[in-house]
Amino acid sequence: MNIFMREMKSHRKSLIFWSIGVVLMVVTGMSKYAGMSSSGQSMNEMVAQMPTSIKAVFGLGSFDISKASGYYGILFLYLLLMATIHATMLGSIILAKEERDKTSEFLFVKPVSRRTIITAKLLAAFVNIVILNIITLISSLVIVGNYSEGETFSGDIVLTMAGMFILQLLFMLIGSALAAVKKKPKAAASLATGVLLLTYVLSIAIDLNESIEGLKYVTPFKYFEAKNIMFGGGLELSFVILSVVVIVALTVVTYVFYQKRDLNV
Repeated sequence: MNIFMREMKSHRKSLIFWSIGVVLMVVTGMSKYAGMSSSGQSMNEMVAQMPTSIKAVFGLGSFDISKASGYYGILFLYLLLMATIHATMLGSIILAKEERDKTSEFLFVKPVSRRTIITAKLLAAFVNIVILNIITLISSLVIVGNYSEGETFSGDIVLTMAGMFILQLLFMLIGSALAAVKKKPKAAASLATGVLLLTYVLSIAIDLNESIEGLKYVTPFKYFEAKNIMFGGGLELSFVILSVVVIVALTVVTYVFYQKRDLNV
């Protein structure tokens, strides 16, 4: 039995739906930009008059939304949320679904080690997030490019997608680690999603209160913000290193705890 192919087939429909979702998000987002672009600077003035809390919640930041690049910077936050939610659910479900579907006994009587099973499942999850990231990248380059009016920022889009991929991998492993650690892995998906939402809310709180800026290392949503990556900022090395360390630690937790845990068959 090819576990990797089995998992890819199992999550095929879900991947298609999420892929359609991100493409539609880019299409509808840039369509709104086209409708507002005729307003030009007046839109920026309207945003400037909004309360700081509203701007923080909607990710308006300091972008010039009269330009396609600025509007995409805002849109990126919503693409990031979609991608990380997908990754979080995928990471937790891909390990927990055998117990959820009562197929653990069938899987674990096969002549393969738990390590091999975990590796195949995580590899399938990894391929899924890579595919979603590539689809988001291509749709962003093509669709946003149609509205760029000579503006060149394809390199910035590639960098934002690189940052998004790191966060996809991080949240995927948060989900898998929770599924491996919890005695009731079926609850891992909701718990992992709760972690995601909590870190997102914390990122908004940091934007609203500069005195807690030190907490930016706690929430991955502050690691690769479009407003810092785009326009020459690039990926911050300290956050890349921190992400790699957390990813390695979560991978170790997933392997160690899943191999030791008693399975409900």
